[in-house]
Amino acid sequence: MEKRRVRLKDLTLPQELGTLSIPECEQLCREIRKIIINTVMKNGGHLSSNLGTVELTLAVHRVFHSPADKIVWDVGHQSYTHKLLTGRLKDFSTLRKKDGISGFCRPEESEHDAFISGHSSTAISAAFGIAEAMRLNGDRHHAVAVIGDGAFTGGLAYEGLNNAGKSGDNIVVILNHNDMSISKNVGAFAKYLTSIRRNSAYLDAKKHTEQFLDNVPIVGEPITKFIKASKSALKSVLYHSTMFEDMGFVYVGPVDGHNIAELEDALRAAKKLRRPVFVHVNTVKGKGFPPAEANPGEFHAISAEGYNAESFNNASFSNVFGKKLAELGRKDENICAVTAAMKYATGLQHFAAEHGERFFDVGIAESHAVTFSAGLAKQGKIPVFAVYSSFLQRAYDQLIHDAATEGEHIVLGIDRAGFVGEDGETHQGIFDVPMLITIPNTVIYSPSTYAELEKCLERAIYHTDGIAAVRYPKGTEEMTIGAEDTDSYFLTGSGGKGLAVSYGRIVHSLYSAAGDHDVLKLVKIFPIDEEVIEICMKYKDIYFFEESSGSGGAGEMLMTKLFENGYKGNFTIKAVNGFVRQMSVDESMKEYGLDVCGMSRTLGTERSGTVET
Repeated sequence: MEKRRVRLKDLTLPQELGTLSIPECEQLCREIRKIIINTVMKNGGHLSSNLGTVELTLAVHRVFHSPADKIVWDVGHQSYTHKLLTGRLKDFSTLRKKDGISGFCRPEESEHDAFISGHSSTAISAAFGIAEAMRLNGDRHHAVAVIGDGAFTGGLAYEGLNNAGKSGDNIVVILNHNDMSISKNVGAFAKYLTSIRRNSAYLDAKKHTEQFLDNVPIVGEPITKFIKASKSALKSVLYHSTMFEDMGFVYVGPVDGHNIAELEDALRAAKKLRRPVFVHVNTVKGKGFPPAEANPGEFHAISAEGYNAESFNNASFSNVFGKKLAELGRKDENICAVTAAMKYATGLQHFAAEHGERFFDVGIAESHAVTFSAGLAKQGKIPVFAVYSSFLQRAYDQLIHDAATEGEHIVLGIDRAGFVGEDGETHQGIFDVPMLITIPNTVIYSPSTYAELEKCLERAIYHTDGIAAVRYPKGTEEMTIGAEDTDSYFLTGSGGKGLAVSYGRIVHSLYSAAGDHDVLKLVKIFPIDEEVIEICMKYKDIYFFEESSGSGGAGEMLMTKLFENGYKGNFTIKAVNGFVRQMSVDESMKEYGLDVCGMSRTLGTERSGTVET
């Protein structure tokens, strides 16, 4: 008999998945991996994490029935197969492109995306809320949370587990265990999971004990049921007790995450129990693509230009920051570096290589990182926490309560500040400035060049009290025309038609668009220097351009200060409002009028042949 050729495009998805044989499923998994690799290599995106969850995703959709059963993906960078299995094949080529499909889960994109996902450790809490609401509504379907072991370095995961385990709801938590988040997982929990992963003896003992008791005449089956139901010491001897069971879950696993039949057996058992179940699945990050299997961290995310287009060691703001910090660390043994599972992405590999005893990877735990840094500062150390702008949002309370209140001196290296491109709404670095401006005892620097970044870092470490934030964008510098490197401000021109003010990388575009306007480049953007107020008071028309949220931003702050000082002129702010969808950084600049053409339109400096329109 001729073997049936199964193609993704020929299936009604996800409904028809349940009709496939295991060999057909394996065939489909090979096709899916090929599609993911080809698309990510072209568009950029998350590769290793998605290659590792192909079989798991297929099994989840064969056992559970989305959208009636709600599948919540933690982070969402492991959900590409989920997108392909829920009818988005024809749009998959637009992955992470402007007006295309998101690289993360987005409910407005599909009814199969049960919850938005961009930040780590949220899935269990969201799935539990969904499960509780379904119970209240009389809906007996399941909520399923798929979460990686890296996300268990974040405290929110445990808060969700603690709450959900005793609930009795139809919730299944699937742990995708591959020993990796972005960097290698750290901490006691990672060691705990590894010990479970490597020790299968208790599973064999459980199985053999059940088989033996079931074969004992008359009493075998009743004894087996008694042991399963009891809370006696005998149960602890015969059945392994995990922390998940202690929290109220039925523990199932570990399960081979690339064996579809084994996965489906485990998931069907979990589904039948109709109570909180924790399914422990072992996977290989980068599965099916040898370079990614060998180096899963390097292939975690790939740029749109292709693999290694922005190498960890190439020139970039992140690497300049990391190398300068390592240099300063040679001269000062009090300097410590802190990361939340992003050593390479934030350039801290340089510091870690030279000063390993003063380098701390706390896992995906930004709130803990800030309070930990405050503790270091309390004992005279100078902690430098390098973190993406969008992830720093998660530590707002700790910045206020644990650092600012007592004036502890910690330094924040805020990476990916401003537009970040194709990762979309959940990753744009546009809220750190309004957030930090509200916190007393905080100083914010926003350099536009590598040299300024180095100066600002030294200034933040040695000449700034309280919280000192140095924010800088993703990628490389653009040489700023006619401006010297500074850690405060720089004024170009005198007596021009008006004053154009900005900070960060977009100052480069502002110089090209300014025409007959003077340009004031801010580097220290909060608090505003008195000299900056004095300069601005001389101009009737001021235009402020900001690659950040305009609401509560640096522009509004400067405008308020000026009017408090009796300013009578006109003040225009061009900034970002609302969430920024996925698109390239250049497209974002154009969309919000922060490229040369947009600035020229705002300033009225468009001239034929001078500025491209």
